Order: sequence, then structure tokens, then C-alpha cells
Amino acid sequence: MLKKKKEAEDVANEIKKFETLIKKDLQAKESASKTSFDTADRITTDLLNTYSDDDYIKKIQKRLEEDAFAREQREKRRRRLLMDQLIAHEAQEEAYREEQLIHRLMRQSQQERRIAVQLMHVRHEKEVLWQNRIFREKQYEERRLKDFQDALDREAALAKQAKIDFEEQILREKEFHDQIATERAKVSYKKHYDICAEILDQILDLSTKVSDYRMLTNNLIPRKLMHDWKELFFNGKPLYEQISTKHLPARHPAGQLVELEKRDLLDKNDYEEYKNMVGEWALPEEMVDKLPPSNNSILGHVLHRLVEKSLPPQMEPTETELPSFAIKGCLLGKTLSGKTATLKSLQKDFPIQVLSIDTLVQEAIQAFYDNEKAVEAQPIQREDGEKSPPIPQNDNKENQASLSVRAQLGEKSEQLLKKGKSIPDKLLVNIMVNAINEIPVNQGWILDGFPMTFNQAQLLEEALTGYNRNLIEKEAKKTQISTLAVDPTASKEVTSPTSAFDFVILLDISDTFSLSRKNDIIAEEFSHGTTPKDIGQHGAAENQDKDLNQNLKDQIQHRIIGFLDNWPLLEQWFSEPENVLIKVNAEIDKESLYQKLKEIFATEIVKKKNKETPRGKQEALHEGKGKKGETAPKRKGTADKVTPKGKSPGGKTPIKKSPADSTDISPTPTAPPLPKPGSEEWVYVNEPIPEEVPSFLIPYWELIENSYISTIKTVLRHLREDQHAILAYLYKIRTSFQEFLRRPDHKQNFVAQWQADFNSLPDDLWDDEETKAELHQRVNDLRDRLWDICDARKQEAEQERLDIINENWLQDCLGVMMNHFFSLMQAEVNRFQDTKRLLQDYYRAMDCKIPLEDNKKFTRIPLVQLDSKEISENQLRIPLVPRVSISPETVVPKSKLKAVLKEQMDESLENVESNLEADEKLMMDTWQQASLAISHMVTADIHQQLLEEEKENQPADAKEKSPIMGANKKAKKEKEPPKKKKADKKAKGKSPPVPEPPPVTMTAEEIAEMERKNELRLKIKEEHLAALQFEETATQFRLELIKTKALTILEDLVAKAVNVYKLMEKWLGEKYLNEMASVEKLTEVARYHIETTTKIQNELFLCQEDFFINGDIKVFPDPPPPVRPPPVEKEENSTLTIQQLDNLRDQFLDMAPKEFGEKEVSILTAHYEPVLEAASVKIDDVDTEWGMLKLEIYARFQNIRKLTWDFVNSIYSHKYPNVLMLVDLVLALPASSAEAERGFRQVKRTKSHMHTKINAESMTDVLIIQLNSPDINNFDPRKAIHLWNMRTPSSVGDTGPNSDCSSNSESQDESDE
Repeated sequence: MLKKKKEAEDVANEIKKFETLIKKDLQAKESASKTSFDTADRITTDLLNTYSDDDYIKKIQKRLEEDAFAREQREKRRRRLLMDQLIAHEAQEEAYREEQLIHRLMRQSQQERRIAVQLMHVRHEKEVLWQNRIFREKQYEERRLKDFQDALDREAALAKQAKIDFEEQILREKEFHDQIATERAKVSYKKHYDICAEILDQILDLSTKVSDYRMLTNNLIPRKLMHDWKELFFNGKPLYEQISTKHLPARHPAGQLVELEKRDLLDKNDYEEYKNMVGEWALPEEMVDKLPPSNNSILGHVLHRLVEKSLPPQMEPTETELPSFAIKGCLLGKTLSGKTATLKSLQKDFPIQVLSIDTLVQEAIQAFYDNEKAVEAQPIQREDGEKSPPIPQNDNKENQASLSVRAQLGEKSEQLLKKGKSIPDKLLVNIMVNAINEIPVNQGWILDGFPMTFNQAQLLEEALTGYNRNLIEKEAKKTQISTLAVDPTASKEVTSPTSAFDFVILLDISDTFSLSRKNDIIAEEFSHGTTPKDIGQHGAAENQDKDLNQNLKDQIQHRIIGFLDNWPLLEQWFSEPENVLIKVNAEIDKESLYQKLKEIFATEIVKKKNKETPRGKQEALHEGKGKKGETAPKRKGTADKVTPKGKSPGGKTPIKKSPADSTDISPTPTAPPLPKPGSEEWVYVNEPIPEEVPSFLIPYWELIENSYISTIKTVLRHLREDQHAILAYLYKIRTSFQEFLRRPDHKQNFVAQWQADFNSLPDDLWDDEETKAELHQRVNDLRDRLWDICDARKQEAEQERLDIINENWLQDCLGVMMNHFFSLMQAEVNRFQDTKRLLQDYYRAMDCKIPLEDNKKFTRIPLVQLDSKEISENQLRIPLVPRVSISPETVVPKSKLKAVLKEQMDESLENVESNLEADEKLMMDTWQQASLAISHMVTADIHQQLLEEEKENQPADAKEKSPIMGANKKAKKEKEPPKKKKADKKAKGKSPPVPEPPPVTMTAEEIAEMERKNELRLKIKEEHLAALQFEETATQFRLELIKTKALTILEDLVAKAVNVYKLMEKWLGEKYLNEMASVEKLTEVARYHIETTTKIQNELFLCQEDFFINGDIKVFPDPPPPVRPPPVEKEENSTLTIQQLDNLRDQFLDMAPKEFGEKEVSILTAHYEPVLEAASVKIDDVDTEWGMLKLEIYARFQNIRKLTWDFVNSIYSHKYPNVLMLVDLVLALPASSAEAERGFRQVKRTKSHMHTKINAESMTDVLIIQLNSPDINNFDPRKAIHLWNMRTPSSVGDTGPNSDCSSNSESQDESDE
């Protein structure tokens, strides 16, 4: 093929060369015929004028047009020349005929012939001279045209090389961009792949975890476990423990950090369920009606007020110094997305000012170089000069103070740029804000490509609006310090600040589109390149544009990457508070993009006007309402002060008034019911408190809250872990008991020994009756012995079950559970005690009283003592209670579950029932103890307040009495101590019965002040008692919930344990019954063989509860088969007998190869091994399948010659696919042409030799013999002759010619080859 291609190319090249030669000859003839001296002079003058003329380029264009026209003319001339060649060829033939005629005419005269030759020679010389002259003129013209064409080619080559360089640069940039995009795509793909792989691993872990616990819990997974697993799964945490967290080092490894995060997540969820009383801590039906309010509003108000006092005074956010502009926005997008060009066009149609950060930085630096002065500096200097003499200062400081803000910012930027540093975001934002401040009020502004980063957006919004979103969120979190109590009046939503922009437009283009725009710009610049004269005219402006384009070339990739990295954060920033982002597809022409942005601008201006008009109306309405309602709060305050005046405060003695004052007071009208403390209508007491109180109580409350939450989380974590341990332990004892029941027994040894003895009995004793009786007795003995083994195993299993029940795991687990719930009760009691102290200190401080020193110890709830060690009381920080079984006299109400358990209890589980009742009794006693402790604390606090009131309610004028009256009163009190209580009771409503001194006159202001103080104290007391009662109710409810939950969990744990114990008893009984039944089956089989007097040949297998007769194992061998009788046949008429046929078969088998086809199959398999492996053929199975296929074909089919491989494939393709695939491969291989031709020759020879009288079957046999028989020289005919002689004479005579034909044809075939 390659040679043919080369020959075709050579022929094509020769044809092209021949055509070029013909063209040159035709051009030479044409130019020679049409050229003259005049035309040559004209061409030379034109060329000289062309080189000297200034219109060089025009001439070149004209010359190109002339060349095109010349090409057309040349094409016409070429066609005309071809016609001329035809005519010339005809003329040449005519001349040749003439020559022949002349030659004939001149044969007679040799002289005439010689003269004719000379004449023809002269004629030929003239033609040669004429052609040489034409060729020289053509050379001159070609030289001139070549010089001109060389000049054009040089310029075209330079332009072409520049274009090639530009295209190569574009390709390099595209490859670089594609490489960056590929890397980003790989990073994104790897990130998403890792996320998906992690999710799949978590799904797999969840499924395996569920399957594990289905096995542990017998397909009864608790709801709490599934809830915890789903929480871990949804939060992306591993379900299986990575590393233990029991011993935490100083530096946590990564695995322990993950485990700590998992633990904190589950602890938080458990605490939320406990706090909100949902999920596992959902209220039972009997407690739903008793549910107290979820929040203590009074405590929340107290904490909120303390936090406000402790925090520094919050300054209201400064209003923006910027006036309300017509429109504020920014235009963002990638490099070359059309921002600047579009904004320049929009600036002509709208009253907006476009601010570009690059331009502003350059203007600021230029202002610094121009030494731009501040506007306000001159009057300040004049005033200073008038007031005081000039103070000598440094020139630099004076210049810096007098510079404008823009110049100062430009100075900082210039210093950073000189050092090679970039301008920080804060300085850029200051430059931008300074430019915005200088814009007139009625003119809008648009930022061109700014902000570019998330940090710039944050700083710009803070500078324009005065708000910082992060600080607002942090302050909101600080004010909400308490999670246990919330002030409903202070829970106000944090108002999100408005955005600094009215709209943000994104011109969205792809990376490739941006690169194509950059290439278009550079190509346009290249196509409109300027000459050296033009460069001198344009000057520095042109150089500056080139520098900008060069920077654009170098930085385009980095700018695109920077935008892609920063845009996700910017998109989120401009979309979250209020969506001001508008996306526009900028991959369109400039005019369409301009129209789109023009419509958006018009729409945003209308929106801005619509927003400002209702705002102005609302402000006007608010001002009007404020003027009208100025007196309303005063009236409300006076009414609030007047209504409680008429009420006589309980527990306080009214102050006496003068008769004149008493006549002025009018009776109080009936008022509506007063609001309850803590309700929405209740007005809280907000009297001033000392500054030291918040600084002490706030950390104290944080300590209370943190200790309470950490204790609850720790206890709930232990409960969660104990649940896993309980499930694992119950599964462990179930599996261990099942393994104990499946321990090996030795019954099979006795069975085997009995079977051996039974089979060894002599044959003559089988029918003896005494022997049968003896054998039955042996069977009975074997049965009794096996039953004894079963009974012993049953007793051992029962003892193992009792050991498991009595190992005190259940008691220890119940004790640990009870201690966890006692710890929860202790946490609730501690929280109540600490909250009570905090409220007491707060209200005493507000009442201008000194906090009391509480010398009472905290209430400690006792825990259950799990071990029997004796510990002294001095070593105990928490009291311990020993576990004592309940006495039968105590009566405890039993639940339905306990009644069910009681029905299921047997003697071994009575101790479990009694211990459960004792534990429940202990739980009830502890709950009552905690509940009574809280009630006593509240009662003691109320009693203490009453005592203080009694002391304060003594007559105020006792201090003004004389010392004599004071001494008499003191002596009278000492003499009459029993009457003190009665006097105190009367003091609540009336003054004490002491002889009154002369009345002291008090002014109305003093009386009003005394009444106000009494009302304030009464309100403080009422609010304090309401807060305490709420805390008491909530704590009592929590304690009752803990008690109910504890009893439920204890009963559930006991029920689980009892179910396991009962399941063990069930397994034990079933095991014993099955073993007894298997022994009975063995006995029946043995008695059957005894009665039938037959030996048991197959092994009797008895293991635990399984009995069967093993047919694979025989105890003694089978008896030999009976001897075959001799044959009865006789040989008749040369018919072979069966014995003769067997001998003949043996001889054939001896003569036949033992392994027919094995070698050939192995050779083919080794040769075609790669092909077979590609077809998924098992090569190791080919030999085996070949042997099995042969055996099956020989056994199934009698006439194998009629079989075809298609038929074999249809039957055995599913059974022997590997060897049949090899056969198909061999059959698919084409035979060689020589082999096929040899076969056809043999057919022709055979038919011609047989005179076409042979049938098709005989022809097939003959061809097989001829084609596959060995060489005649190596053939041993003795065996064939021996077989031939054994046949009948008639058959021998018939087949004689065939053998001759075979030998002859074979010899002929060999000779041909």
C-alpha cells in the first residue's frame, strides 16, 4: 500500500511539473508577441514614478487590482492559447503532410532536396533569433516585477509574522486559562467527591449501626437511640467511636476532638429535651394539667435589669453624615464586562456621578503633589492670629494640618506605593467616602467596580451607614445572657440596618467572553497601528494607553481568579438583609446592554421616590401625634400613683395625720382587680440599686446557670451511656447462656459403643428370644443413661441461670440509675436555693437593706450506697443511704407493669420484685424529702420577711418619745412576754395600745412620702413572693417529673431483665424437651432393628437435641455382590456371543488412544489463551469439561457421526460453556486455500475413479480416510488385515476397490504435493 501511495504521489508531482512548464512556455510566447519598445519605456517610467510618488500605498492597491485583472486576462489568453495550440497542431500536421509531399517530389532530384534542407535550416535560425529576442525582453520585465513583488512580500511577511505571534499569544492565554479552570474544577470536584464519600460512609455506618443494635435489642431499637443517630448523621458526625474520651490529654488529637463534638451535640439535644419537656422527657397524661408557666417573667426582668446596669451605657448609632441622595448604587463585574463604558453613556442621561477607585486614588495623589489646601483652614488661622500671637511650629506639621483630607489620603497612598506595598482596604474606603461626601445633595452616585472584596464591602457599609452587623449581633447575644429565665418585655427583635446601596448591578459574563474581548481590543489596536510620525504627534497619552493595555494583558487571568474567589461572599452580603442585587447578562452588544441598564436605573429611581414620600408623611404624622399626646403620659402616671393611695397595705401601720389633713381625703372608688405580679399588665419595681450589687449578682447567676446546665448534661450523658451498656450486657448474657446450652455433651460416645456392640452380635443369635430381651434391656439402660445426662445438663443450666440472676448486676445498675436521678433532683434543689438567694439579695438591695448572711447549709439529697464499705461521716460530702429490702408491711401502690411482672415472677425472681419495691420506696422518700425541703425554704423566707415587717411596723413616732417613756415601754415588754404575739397581731391593723404622746404635726409632703414608701415596700414584697412561689412551683413540678421518669425507667429496666431471665428459662425448657425427644427417637430406631433382626449399618448420630441416621458413614462394609453365572449362549452361524463381544470391546479399547483429544485441547488452549481470557473463558476448566463432554456424548448417542457441533452447542452450551467456546473458535478459523483445493481434487478423483456410483455417506468416509490417513510408507497394515479377516467374505469382497482407491489416491496426492 505504501509503495502504491508513493507511486501515485510521484505521478502527481510529474504532472504538476509538466503543467508548470507548459504555462511558462505559453507565457513566454504571449509576452513576446505583445511586447514592444514603447510599452517597455512606459512601464519603466511608471515604475520610477511609483517609487518616487508619495501615493505609494494607492499604487500598491492599484497594482493589486491590475494584477487581478491581468490574471483574468491571462486565463482568457490561456484558453485562447489552447485553441491556438490545437490550430498549430493541425497546421503542424498539414506541414508534415506537405513535407512528405515535397519529399516525394524531391526524390528524383538530390540537389533540389539539399536546397530545400538549407532553406528550412535558415528558416529555423530566424525563428530562434526571434524567440531569443522575445525571451530577453521578458527577462527584463520579470526582473522589474520581481523587485516590486519582493517589497510587497517583505511587508506581507512582517504582517503575517505579527499576526502569527498574536494568535500564538492568544492560544497560550487560552491554554493558561483552561489550565486554571481545570485546576479549579478539580478542586471543586474533589471537594464534592469528598463530601459525597463522607455522606455514603455515614449512610453505611448508620445502616450497620442499626443492624448491630437490631441484633442487640432483638429488633426493638429504642426511639432515643435512633434519634441520637439521626442527629449525628444530619450533623456529619461519625456514628462509631473514633477514640476513647475517658482520659483526655492536654492536647486533644483530632479523633478526640471529633468525639468531644459528638458528645457536646448529644448533650445539648438531651438538655433541650429536658428543658422543654419533650421527647424522652415528655409529660405523662396525669401531669399535663399541672404544667406551670414555662418562664419566670419576674426573674427574667431582674436578670435583664442587672445586665443593663452592669453593661456600659449604649450609645445610639450615629446617623450617617451623608444626606439622602437621589440614588446610590454600584456596578460590579469581571474585567472587560463593560462597566466603565456603559456608565459613561448613562452619565449623559441621568444626574449621577461615576466614582472609580483607580481614578480617585490618582486624584488624591495628584492633590498631594499639588499641595491642595483645606477650605476651613483659613478662617481658623485668622482667628488664631487675632486672638493670640503666632506660635512657632514645624513646617511639616503646618503643611500637614493645612492639607485637605483628600491630599492627606493621597500622601498615605503615595508612601505605601513607594515602598512597594498595596493600599489597604481601610484607606481605599476612606478615599471613596471622602469623594462621596463632596457630591451635591441632589445628585446620585454610582461606584464603578467597587467594592471588590468582602472586607471592603463591610468597611464601606459601616462608613456610610454607621452600623456594623457583627457588633449588632454580639450586643444582642450579650443582652440575652440568661437561658433559664427571659424577660418578655425586653425580648425585642434586632432591627437589621438598611443597606448602603439602593441597588447593586452585576454584569455577568463568562471567562472566555472576557478573554475574547481582551483579544479584540488588542487586535483592534494592532490593526490601527501608527507610524513613527504619528507616535511623535500623540506623545505620552499613547504610551499611557499602551501601558494600560499591557497591564491588562498581564493581569487579566489574576483579575478573573480574584473576582471568582471574592464574588460568593459579596453575593451573600448583598442578598441577605435586603436583596439589592440585580444580575444582568452582559454577553450582548453595547447598545442592548446600555438599554437594559437604562431601564434598571429608571426603575430604581422611581422606587427611591416612592420610598421617600411615605416616609416623609409618617414623620409628619408622628410629629403631630407627639405634640398632641405630650400630656398623656403625665396623666397616666398620676393615675397610677393615686389609685393605690386609698388602699391600706396589709401588715403596715398607717401613719397618723392631723385632723385638717384627714378631712381632705376622699373615699377611694371601687377599682378593677389589680394585675398579678409577672403578668403583662404588671408594672415592675425599678427602684435604683447600688452599683456593687450587679457586679456581684451577675457572676453569681452565671455560676448558677453554668453549674446547673453542666450538671444536667453530665447526668443525662451518663444515662445515655448506661442505656448502651445495659443493652450490651443483656445481649452478652443471652449469647453466653446460649453458648452454655450448646456446650458439647458425650452422649454420642455411648451411642457409638452401643451400636458397635449391637452389630458385633453373631448371626446365629439374632432370632433367639432371650437375645432380643437382652438387647431391649441394653436399649433401656442406654436410654436411662442418656436421660441422666440430660437431667444433669439441665441442672447445670438452671444453676448457671441462677448465678446470672444473683450476680447483683441488676441491683448495681438500678442503684446507679437512682443516683443519676437523685443528682438531677439535687441540681434542681441547688438551682432553687441559689435563685432564692439571688432574689433575696436583689430585693433587699432595692429596699435599701443589707443582705442577710445565710448560715444555713445547702440541702443535700442522699445517694444510694452501692458497696458495703464503712465510711465515716467526716469523709462524706454527700450523705449515703444503704439499700434495704422493703418490709412486707409497707404498702406501695403498684402499677400495671408491676402487676404483670408479679404474675410472671417465679421463685428465683422474687428477690428482684422485692428489691424493685424497695428501690421505688426509696425513690418516693427521696422525692418527698426534696419537695419538703423546698417548701420549708419558702416558708422560712416568708416567716423571716414577716418578722422584719413586724419590727418595721412599730410606730414611727417611738423615736421621738422621751427616754423615760422608752424605758417604761421596755420594762413593760420585759414583764409581759406572753402577750407579745397578740400585740403583734393587733399591730397589723391598728396602732399598739400605748398611751399616745401629744400628736406631732407632719406636713402633707411627709405623709405622702411615707405612704409612697409603704406602697413601694408592699409592691417589692408582693413581687418577691410571686417570684419565689413561681420558682417553687416550677421546681416541685420538675422534681415530680424526675420521680415519674425514674420510676418508669427502673420498671422498664427490671422488665427487660426479667424478660431475659424468662427467655433463658424458656430456652432451657425447650432444650431439655428436645433432648428427651431425640433420645426417644433413638430408642424407637434401636427397637425396630432388634425386632427386624437387622444390623444398623449407617452411623446413629446423637448430639444434644439432634438425632439422625448418617447415610454418609457406614459402620461396616457392604457384603460382596454374588458371583455372575456363566453365559448360556452358544456360537451359531458366525454370530458373536456376549463374551466374544466383550473381548472385542477390550481389544478396541486397548488399540484406541487412552486420552483422545486431551493433547490437542491443551495445545489449542495454550495457543489461544489471550483470546479465551478476553472472552471470559475459565481456562482451568477446559480440560475437565472436555473429558466430561466426551463421556456424556458416548453414553448418550449411538451414532456419533450424525452429530454436528451446532447440535452439541444447543444441548450442552449451558453445561460445558468453556470447551464449547474453544470449539467455536477453532471452527470459526478459515482453512487455507491449499487445503480446500486438495479436498476438491480428492472429490473429483474419487468420483472419476468410482464412476459417480458412490453415495454421499460413502464419499464422506472415503474423503476422511484419504485426507486424514498417515503416510503409506509409515502405515502398518497388520492390524487392519487382522480386523479385515475377522469379517464375512461377502463384506470383504465388496469393499476391496475402496482400499485400492484410497491407496492410489493418497499416493497421487502425495506425489502432487
